[in-house]
Amino acid sequence: MLEELTEQNMVRLLDDPQWRLFSGRLYQIIVKGDDDDAGLVLPFLPNIAQRRLLAALWNRNLVLKARQRGITTLIAILWLDTALFSTEPVRCVVIAHEKDAAESIFRDKVVFAYNRLPDIVRAQFPLEKKTTTEILFGHNGASIKVSTSARSGTAHRLHISEFGKISAKYPGKAIEVVSGSIPAVPTTGVVVIESTAEGQDGKFYDMTQRALAMHDAARVLTPKDYRFHFFAWWDAREYELDPSGVAFSPADNAYFSMVESKIGRPISPRKRAWYVVTRQSDFSDDAPLMWREYPSFAEEAFQASTDGCYYAEQITAARKSGRIVQQLPVVAAPVNTFWDLGRGDMTAIWLHQRVGPENRFIRYYEASGEDLTHYVVWLQSQGVIFGRHYLPHDAEHKRMGTSPDTNRSLKEQLEALMPGQRVEVVPRVSNLTAGIQATRNVFSTCWFDDTLCGDGIKRLTNYRKRWDRVRGCWMAEPEHNDDSHGADAFRQFGQLADSGEVFSVAQQRGSTFRRRGSAMAV
Repeated sequence: MLEELTEQNMVRLLDDPQWRLFSGRLYQIIVKGDDDDAGLVLPFLPNIAQRRLLAALWNRNLVLKARQRGITTLIAILWLDTALFSTEPVRCVVIAHEKDAAESIFRDKVVFAYNRLPDIVRAQFPLEKKTTTEILFGHNGASIKVSTSARSGTAHRLHISEFGKISAKYPGKAIEVVSGSIPAVPTTGVVVIESTAEGQDGKFYDMTQRALAMHDAARVLTPKDYRFHFFAWWDAREYELDPSGVAFSPADNAYFSMVESKIGRPISPRKRAWYVVTRQSDFSDDAPLMWREYPSFAEEAFQASTDGCYYAEQITAARKSGRIVQQLPVVAAPVNTFWDLGRGDMTAIWLHQRVGPENRFIRYYEASGEDLTHYVVWLQSQGVIFGRHYLPHDAEHKRMGTSPDTNRSLKEQLEALMPGQRVEVVPRVSNLTAGIQATRNVFSTCWFDDTLCGDGIKRLTNYRKRWDRVRGCWMAEPEHNDDSHGADAFRQFGQLADSGEVFSVAQQRGSTFRRRGSAMAV
């Protein structure tokens, strides 16, 4: 039986953070009832997701979640608890994607919980100042403030709510948060960035991918690194429904079997029923949208499924096996390049070395709207000794027109710009799927520099099939976007390696190039 709060035991109980947060006797919250218009007031008792986050809280935290897991409520209560019981004038800040959302968090979570404190407790913590966006406590000078930015001033506790929405709708504001708000938090402070997924671009996506990669690689975190937290839908007690009358298709059953194998636990018929009905009723049976709002595992939140994304499994395996490293040394071996040549759009280039049985990708570069001279200048600035330059099959096509390059193929133009260099064209495969499969076949030999190939790794991770909204399935051909160029350039390597192409191999794996001016020499 939990101890009641009285004047006699108040000091002892309030000194115990476990009692304050887990007893249900101090804080109250508003929860959504069965009717969307009905507000219910209940004691704050952390649910399973909230307890897991509290137990694993780090200096920097990135939370990817399904909808309505209570993370914003938890942080609002935690910031209030911190401000009330700190002996220092701690500054707690909440940033939301819009002004109304920020004020709603402040009014319905922070201020509501403060106003509902037991009278004998609230009397100990009087307010010195209260506005629609900030409260300042008189007993210790601590404060809680909500905003859409926190560029100026120090924040000891920072919560960025729905950062995915900020990144998608207001990319300029997302940059301001990353460049101004987060650096305002000292290393000893706490940052919590949380959101549902919101597309495959933007600051939240980039930060999530990095945090997830470090999690998968089991890297030791510094206080500046983000600890990755993921909260799915399937362990929320409220996400259940009577399965009577719910029809499960073979595709549904196959999906749940796949998820169960990934998460290592069964999904009950009641939870399966809730998932299928929610997908059909709330999201018009749009599976990718359901994955985004109610992901079953982290990669799925950004539509990175093994069916939809061509290289998602291979990239994950490379991270888990330690083949994506922060710094991949450049060794005494020729550097090959693999290209995708854009005409009016993006050109992408991978730089590669063969070291024993390993295919090492040491750099990646992409740009749009530039001529071949731009890429040759960039290559020459890298200061490496080149082996061969591999171009896609269409690089041999003649160009017709009135420019100086009339009747010259891109291969011929590149040879003219790089005299003495070996430029080869990769033969065309019978179909694109065969080339992708060839690349998958050799992926286990590939190593990547996480820093200098970061954009290229992102392209490979996101390269995916087109989604047929009418039939509700993936199509056979890939989605043509910016990710295609980086993936197509990498596929030139995959096709050659799978066919048995022999690349020059370094003789001494430990040897590295020494810089000599603007070039590198053995």
